[in-house]
Amino acid sequence: METMRMFSPALARDLAALGRVNEGTSIESVLRGITGAVAVGVPGCAGGAAELRRDERLMFSASHSDLIALVDREQALGEGPSLEALATRRSVLVPDVLLDTRWPRYAATAVRHGVRATLVLPIAIEDATLVLGLYAVRPGAFTGGSADPLAALLTEHLTVALANISEYDEVLTDAAQLQEALAGRSVIDQAKGIIMHASGCSAEAAFDELRRLSQHHQVKVADLARLLVSEHQSKHGGAAPS
Repeated sequence: METMRMFSPALARDLAALGRVNEGTSIESVLRGITGAVAVGVPGCAGGAAELRRDERLMFSASHSDLIALVDREQALGEGPSLEALATRRSVLVPDVLLDTRWPRYAATAVRHGVRATLVLPIAIEDATLVLGLYAVRPGAFTGGSADPLAALLTEHLTVALANISEYDEVLTDAAQLQEALAGRSVIDQAKGIIMHASGCSAEAAFDELRRLSQHHQVKVADLARLLVSEHQSKHGGAAPS
């Protein structure tokens, strides 16, 4: 039987859940979710580490602190399966770190952290690259089958999760900009009321004066309006006249 085809149905369910975005969802939380999901849903896997490279940003998460230390050490040594997978864009399997001769210094570190087998999957997702490491405490845990089905499953769900996060962030940004625009309009109306009350002019003339002053002082109309309202309230108290 092929080990990598035997990931549990719970893995697909847990990965699908990462695509359901809410206020607390972030790329970091998705990475944590992935590492936890593979640790539970892949037979023989005791822990996972995920490194996402996107827009020159590097984000990292791991299911256990020992794996954080192991990946940090791999980076410091400049050798190991994660670096190999990133460089070649191919999956890297280490059936038994004690028998593997490619990265002796990495192997010694891995054994100290209780790792005996490693499978690293590089996954390309649009403008991002995910390097996912699966770690086992016994040798041979990831041998006997193709890792392609697991890589395809991860690619599918991570693509959805990242797209949903981007769309959600855009919605929040649009809402914030709308709120800011509404707040700016409100304070401008208050500032116009102050000018109208002081000079007896029309609303149109008050706005023209506000715009003239903003150009003269090279500040935004809304910022000038806030300053005018703030000064009026500090001198007279209460809301500005309408």
